[in-house]
Amino acid sequence: MGLFFFAYRDFTGDADALLERQGFGRAHHRVLYFVNLRPGMPVADLLDILKITKQSLARVLRQLIDNGYVEQRTGHADRRQRLLYATDKGREFFAKLSETQASRIDASIDALPPEAANMVRRFLVGMVDPTDRAVLDRLNLTSKL
Repeated sequence: MGLFFFAYRDFTGDADALLERQGFGRAHHRVLYFVNLRPGMPVADLLDILKITKQSLARVLRQLIDNGYVEQRTGHADRRQRLLYATDKGREFFAKLSETQASRIDASIDALPPEAANMVRRFLVGMVDPTDRAVLDRLNLTSKL
């Protein structure tokens, strides 16, 4: 568990500093991640993935929308549905946030023997609650397994 703590601390550290400069936190980063991963994601799906209250998400979303990082559109088939899209500013900021994290992951994976990369992916999937495995599949996060 100690290794996991240090890995997580260093994984999030650079992104946390960038987020703080914008007055944001990790919740903002999570929203930006999934909105960039799945443009047009309904708010309801985001609530299900993040497992946070509507009130918590509303506060974070309002800040991201007000600052021009995310836009909300009405659903085509269901006008009650709210769909989320990253703006150009949101995509650029997310790319900057992800750059150091992706390079840290890539360097760690590259240092392993080729067959170990899938073992790491399976380990991470194993850490996820089994009830969320279908969500991982829908988000194409298990496609390399």
